[in-house]
Amino acid sequence: MRPSLNDPAVPTGDIALCSLEAWDDVWRRNQLFVKHLLDTDPHLRVLFVEPPVDVLLELANGRRPGKVGLRQVTADGRLWALRPRKVLPRLVGRGTVDRGLARSVRAAVTKLTLRNPLLWVNDVTYAGLAEEDPWPVVYDITDDWLLAGGSKRTLKRLQACETKLLKRADEVVVVSRSLVTSKGRQRDVHLIGSGVDLEHFRKPRARPADLPPPPIAVYIGTQHDIRLDVDLCTATAQAISPAKLVFVGPNCLKHESTRRLRGAGCTLLGPRPYDDTPAYYQHANVIVVPHRVNPFTESLDPIKGYECLAVGSPTVSTPVAGIRDLGPPIQLAPPGEFPSLVAQLLAERRPTRPGQPPTWAERSDAFAGVLRSARRKRSVPSTI
Repeated sequence: MRPSLNDPAVPTGDIALCSLEAWDDVWRRNQLFVKHLLDTDPHLRVLFVEPPVDVLLELANGRRPGKVGLRQVTADGRLWALRPRKVLPRLVGRGTVDRGLARSVRAAVTKLTLRNPLLWVNDVTYAGLAEEDPWPVVYDITDDWLLAGGSKRTLKRLQACETKLLKRADEVVVVSRSLVTSKGRQRDVHLIGSGVDLEHFRKPRARPADLPPPPIAVYIGTQHDIRLDVDLCTATAQAISPAKLVFVGPNCLKHESTRRLRGAGCTLLGPRPYDDTPAYYQHANVIVVPHRVNPFTESLDPIKGYECLAVGSPTVSTPVAGIRDLGPPIQLAPPGEFPSLVAQLLAERRPTRPGQPPTWAERSDAFAGVLRSARRKRSVPSTI
């Protein structure tokens, strides 16, 4: 039997998670952790705080701002999502913006009558909320955005927020050894990497109708310029032609990067629900991970590496953190050798060779232990 989040030896309570991701069909680490925590503890309730709707930015780009507010995610009322509204740019009033977001979270916690909430912070924007309220706090670092570039103003803001959280948090979780080194210089941290749901990914699926005919090479995951090596992608697409290089997942690339991929003959399918993702792994002749190798990607632990291992499809990856040590069927190649190796594996049509990656259940149990530790350190019930 798995350990319960609410151990009798520590105070019980619910969770408010300030996430860098929305609760949608494209499941990522936060959603997978929340699912396992709710499955493990039948008394737990979770408020999942999504990134805010930036009203002015949406209007400036000719888009209608999305819906904001509180919504019930599960029929049993144990999981709720909050989408706050961001009206002003931080350039105008950073303190005003962050205080407004914090008030939105407090108001939702009050409305839902969450019991002794624990604040799980993935988005450093909520450092002020963590600093001002007496709740137990777990700072969960999944990406080192201080290494991702940006304006001096943005980096200064992120650094100030992180400094507050590293000082205030009762526990800190990181996903990679690089983060253990960088954040561990400042305080104790817990290393809890990514995982995979083996049953979900190994259950046989029908071939998706939107995949081009075989042989195909497939990239699965969010496409972002700071992670994806677009030059390497176009070179690979040209090397394997007439076979197709297919991208499955949200496209967050710059317009020019998207144009280049399409010009090279790549197929961009867009996001697909988590329930459908295993089919794309299973019916790819080769999985590719053409990621940049840089300080930012060193801070990551890509979920796709464990998913590749679970399915066992032939995989070619640049030597990025979180993937380079996983072993067969993943083969590593520097950019100069990457396209030719993909072409070779497509021609060989190798069979699948599943491995034994860590599971989300295992990772979730470890994370639940950190949550219990944070509650134990701050055992006085909090009020709003």
